[in-house]
Amino acid sequence: MNATNTTAAVSAWDRSLFLNITPKGIAEAVAIMAAAYIFARFLKYYILKLSRETNYVWIFNEDTAGTLYNMTIFVALVYAVKALGLSFEVGGVEISTLLTALLVFYFSYLLAKKSRDYMVMRTPPDKLPETQIKAKLFYYTVVTIAFFIALDIAGLSGRLSTVIAAAGITGIVLGFSAQTVIANFISGVFMYFDKPLKIGDAVRIGDFEGIVTDIRILSTRIRRWDGTLVRIPNEKLFNSEIVNLQKYPARRAEITVGIAYKEDAQRAIDAIMKVLDEEPIVLAEPDPRVYVSELADSSVNITIWAWVPSTLWVGQNLLRSKYHLLQRIKEALDREGIEIPFPQRVNWFAEPLRIKIEGERES
Repeated sequence: MNATNTTAAVSAWDRSLFLNITPKGIAEAVAIMAAAYIFARFLKYYILKLSRETNYVWIFNEDTAGTLYNMTIFVALVYAVKALGLSFEVGGVEISTLLTALLVFYFSYLLAKKSRDYMVMRTPPDKLPETQIKAKLFYYTVVTIAFFIALDIAGLSGRLSTVIAAAGITGIVLGFSAQTVIANFISGVFMYFDKPLKIGDAVRIGDFEGIVTDIRILSTRIRRWDGTLVRIPNEKLFNSEIVNLQKYPARRAEITVGIAYKEDAQRAIDAIMKVLDEEPIVLAEPDPRVYVSELADSSVNITIWAWVPSTLWVGQNLLRSKYHLLQRIKEALDREGIEIPFPQRVNWFAEPLRIKIEGERES
């Protein structure tokens, strides 16, 4: 097509575009836009005034006023276009239909965003981590549903599926990045209902431990005891063995102490039990247990089971609590004169061993 033909085609399109515009349509469009502008200005003024007089500032604020102002103008624009009789298309979709679809999506997005913020704001601090997960899940669900509804209103849902299927993109995308994203998202949803962990929990996953700092739709972040941050995809986390170190309020501490074979084991057990009974970090229920667990090479090993608050037996608190208990037990055994042996070995010889002292005459 040469330049002359192109110009002629554009001119014909311009004539057809404005063919249906009438003086009456112009008057209606102007009236709609003028009324919408006046109403939007009044609505914005009223909300700003209300924001200074109400406790519901999370709803009635400057951001809400600006949003409603823009939406009012946007709705008026849709009706003004219809009043003018304009029927041009964008990507095969009439402009009025496209504007309606965009309006539905925008309104749903704002509703989801405001609801998410309200859920978080109204939650007490002790329940905030769990509510944040609920709010994120609600937000992404509403936005996703609104996106597909907007596509359906615009008549693009069927066309989009046809184009993707024809191009063979569906299999490629699902086979690579999208498949991983979907798997992580679904795993995140399952973990929300299963609740194996929450923000602030101390957990052991595989060969490392740490504190859960954030749970997102696609991944979970854990800060290890050495301060490093680990990002774990939710699919991998969901399929891993998760040990929650403080899911329950109490944990059993296990300590082993060795005493010399010559010592009275029962006397050592009584001394240790006295320490546990007096120690404030040891819980009275369940009862602590102290027993001989092994006759080792150099010592009689005594194992101690004591229940302590979970928060005192994880991370840095574990080191402090264990050191404190060991120190108290060592002091108690020292007071009783009970020896804690060091490794030693007795050597036996088939024949008597002769020791020759320097300068001694052979006999």
